[in-house]
Amino acid sequence: MLPKQYRLKNRSAFKATYRVKNSFHKGGITLFIGILKKDDSPTKVGFVVSKKVHKRAVKRNRLKRLMRESYRLLLKENNLGNSQKYLSLIFVGTDKALGKSFKEIDASIKKLIQGVQ
Repeated sequence: MLPKQYRLKNRSAFKATYRVKNSFHKGGITLFIGILKKDDSPTKVGFVVSKKVHKRAVKRNRLKRLMRESYRLLLKENNLGNSQKYLSLIFVGTDKALGKSFKEIDASIKKLIQGVQ
């Protein structure tokens, strides 16, 4: 689980990140990027899988857990690159990512993080 200081929780924070309309897509996962940071606070991260993706909460939660774990390992390795310049990140899982293994999800997350300018 991600430490509390890295979690994006408020509805207003999610809306503000979506409002920027800066996104990338890879392997069934979309990354929304917020605005640039002005101070050295940690980047907040949110993980979303809509009910429209699958009606079973178990499937949605599994995808969120896989994405969260992949990001946590990148954070632990300090391999996040330019994504740390932004105030918030939101990873959104789609139906294409549902049946994938951890290695495939991890590869998609790494590509998305490396693609951030």
